[in-house]
Amino acid sequence: MGRIVMKRLRVSAGRALRAGICLLLALISTTRTLAQSQAPTAAPAKTPPVLGTIKTIAGETLTVTSDAGVESKVTVTPATKLLRVPPGSKDLTQAVAIPLSEFQEGDRVLVRSRCAGEPPVCEATTVIAMKKSDIAEKQAHEREEWQKHGIGGLVKSVDAAQGTITIGTVTAAGKKDLTIAVGKSTVIRRYAPGSVKFDDAKVSSVAEINPGDQLRARGVRGADGTSFAADEVVSGSFRNISGMISAVDASAGTITVVDLATKKTAVVKVSADSQLRKLSPQMAQMIAMRLKGASTSGGALPGGAPAAGQATPAANGAAGGGSGAAGGGAGGQGRGGGDMQQLLARLPATPLGDFQKGDAIMVVATGTSNDAQVTAITVLGGVEPLLQATSQEQASSILTPWSLSGGGGDAGAQ
Repeated sequence: MGRIVMKRLRVSAGRALRAGICLLLALISTTRTLAQSQAPTAAPAKTPPVLGTIKTIAGETLTVTSDAGVESKVTVTPATKLLRVPPGSKDLTQAVAIPLSEFQEGDRVLVRSRCAGEPPVCEATTVIAMKKSDIAEKQAHEREEWQKHGIGGLVKSVDAAQGTITIGTVTAAGKKDLTIAVGKSTVIRRYAPGSVKFDDAKVSSVAEINPGDQLRARGVRGADGTSFAADEVVSGSFRNISGMISAVDASAGTITVVDLATKKTAVVKVSADSQLRKLSPQMAQMIAMRLKGASTSGGALPGGAPAAGQATPAANGAAGGGSGAAGGGAGGQGRGGGDMQQLLARLPATPLGDFQKGDAIMVVATGTSNDAQVTAITVLGGVEPLLQATSQEQASSILTPWSLSGGGGDAGAQ
């Protein structure tokens, strides 16, 4: 009897244990389900900021083309911070809030956003804008500064330890060497390989400047006329070509030239940023006489450049437009009889169709002597007297790239 009771007790205990385990498992499952149902939805992931230009604005959606050429769409919500900063700003100390209605196509923007879903839908958290009109105004001011206080030429020597650069310049009074002093506050840039745009110039140093480079500086000329304190310097390595045109292909936008120095044929591509000018016979003869050191009677040179000893007028601005159209003045000091770049910058733009087979031209272009085709920065026609009067080095000094003087604004929002 006792064994039967014990057996029944063991059976009852087993059943109770199994029931308890099942109840525990049920509770665990219920707890997990409840926890999952109460868990918050994952927040949209942050995406890398996009730096670029507004392509289109449709309602509350911005289509932005990044500097790498990639298009992206972002939606502006009531929670989006919309800010405007002046061109060149490196922080938000001068930022002001603006409504979406003030944004325009062409504005430079830095967009921070959150994206979720597949395909991803992006909502902007912050949009920082540099207005297109502000950038244009800043660039116009900088071009004027380069015109009034700029000087250019070929680099003859560099002393990085002393922070000095000697360049050979050509003025209406003749050739002159100029020593450029570079200080800690001097902004130094160098053209990107293959680029003719000032905006593509990268932050550089004196150590990257080499003899033979084209260089332009903006600053203050010394009282002795042979020194120059630079606020900004931009340099680049370019190809100089002087020769006779053997063919012009207007449809392809190319000029084929037989280089007098190398006796080789070069194909020069003319782009929208290229500057094309022609000297009149009178002006070409006058410049050639100056370059040869011949004495001339007093009075102004053709095109408004003064003779030696006369004050240099303010630059009138370059004809033909383009991001690099401005020509530098002779330091804005009225010394030296006028910068040749200032004289050339006043010439009207010349269409490609006005250049013919057999014409003599001088060219500054991107690329090296090993390149079959180069892109023109400047093309100057009507130069037969100059080629007879100057060496290749002197011709190169005359054609310091005009685009070096077209101070470009820092359009990048930070």
